[in-house]
Amino acid sequence: MKLAVFSESEADEAAIRILVDGLLGTTTERPAMPPRRSRGVGAVFSTLRSVIAHLHYRTDADALVVVVDSDRTPLPAEELSSSAEHRRQCRLYRLKELIAETQAQLSEVPGRDPLKIAAGLAVPQVEAWYLVGRDPHVSEATWATGLVSGRPPYTGGSLKQGVYGTDSPSFEVELARATEEASRIVADETLGSLKARFPAGFGALADAVQGW
Repeated sequence: MKLAVFSESEADEAAIRILVDGLLGTTTERPAMPPRRSRGVGAVFSTLRSVIAHLHYRTDADALVVVVDSDRTPLPAEELSSSAEHRRQCRLYRLKELIAETQAQLSEVPGRDPLKIAAGLAVPQVEAWYLVGRDPHVSEATWATGLVSGRPPYTGGSLKQGVYGTDSPSFEVELARATEEASRIVADETLGSLKARFPAGFGALADAVQGW
């Protein structure tokens, strides 16, 4: 399978690919991606349309996985219980809406199947995923409780410290540690725990990927 991974950094993309390959039980190939001028969650949202169009018209990619951090934005909720304002602020809803709108505007390419796309939300950021199996206090439920109380149980800096040993890692350290932790999760068969501890952000992504 030719799979594109699009996230906030190249290090996260490499680690997320390892996790997705673990879900699929195979090693995916990388299609050509358009050049990136900037990184971060804003860049993901601002360039996702062009990335999808590029993969659809200019490559033979089979699928795309998109992941962003939630930071302190609202987490996904049941569709019937979520307000329009909640859906507007939730980054996972925004991703899914943007993906659906973009795919609806694509012209059919003869002999080309529609691109399979799955979206995920790292709560509150992807380093929390990398700590599964190492830190029992890190989970979506713990973070959600902290958001409601106004006392977050950890910070972005403390999560980075837990993974990289510093809250300001170099790219080389970030890439090495992120891929090491992702490989550990797959090798230790901890993907089930990752789904259980992060059901809305990673679990939904995993279900979509495994349904391809």
